[in-house]
Amino acid sequence: MGIPIMERQRLVWDDVSVFLAVARSGSLSGAAAALSIGLATVSRRVQRLEACLGDPLFLRHHTGYRLTEEGAALVERAEEMEAAAQAFGSGLPEEPEVSGTVRLATAENLATALILPELPRLRRAHPRLTLEIATDIATVNLHRRDADIALRMTRPDRGHVSVQRIGTLGYGLYSARSYMEGRTGGSEVDLERDELIAWAEGYGHLPAARWVERALRGRAPAVVTTSLAAQVTGCASGLGLAVLPHFLAQPRDLVCVDADLGIDQPIWLVTQTDLASSRRVQAVASFLREIVSEHRGALSEARTSRTDA
Repeated sequence: MGIPIMERQRLVWDDVSVFLAVARSGSLSGAAAALSIGLATVSRRVQRLEACLGDPLFLRHHTGYRLTEEGAALVERAEEMEAAAQAFGSGLPEEPEVSGTVRLATAENLATALILPELPRLRRAHPRLTLEIATDIATVNLHRRDADIALRMTRPDRGHVSVQRIGTLGYGLYSARSYMEGRTGGSEVDLERDELIAWAEGYGHLPAARWVERALRGRAPAVVTTSLAAQVTGCASGLGLAVLPHFLAQPRDLVCVDADLGIDQPIWLVTQTDLASSRRVQAVASFLREIVSEHRGALSEARTSRTDA
């Protein structure tokens, strides 16, 4: 609900700068420290700006201040005002620099093995842009505005979001060379006898977990884990066969014994629709599309097969 028109006041630039400081820090105290002003002043200016605009700009939580939908829609304009004020002071009509924070939700494996190694290039291009990466995607919901943009393997079925397929995450059945050399029964994989690394019960929804469950047919697995990192390490240690993404397995010199499991997953780029025109979100989206495209082969295909090995 908007603030009554009769309470609206005249816009003051200092209030806009305080709004940006609170949005970036997530708290009144953080904004006060950044601007070197008092906490009460920050609170008063936020209230005055909300009265001027006629809308609440923040949701007050015990963990800090979170932008409302109206507030999030104003960040881009506020940053343009900030850049214009800086340019006016310097006399240089420069393009506003991309700045602020973008919250990205993605899987742990994509964050650690794909995004973070390439992140320095985004930092070089936009040094004032901060990427906040949340990998606990089970609790991150774009519908609740927990993130601005997401890179995930499941297409969202609700929310005011824009969705684009930008790649494929391929899976294969992998083994350590030591496991293949030490097993009996010849070189062919025998799913009725070979050891398999499985997922814990709470992860049974994963395509890899479902494949392993079907392959076991009631047999006990060699080990049960709750993370991809543990799956990769267990496989590399020779515990048994594991269903792994190609781009995680192959740097560990694991051998792909079956690259056609039928569980490859699309990689979706998901963006809050009302942030699609934001320059900082566009910068992150462009960066994500670029790195997925550049690593397309490693993400979707097995480079080393059993026969090659």
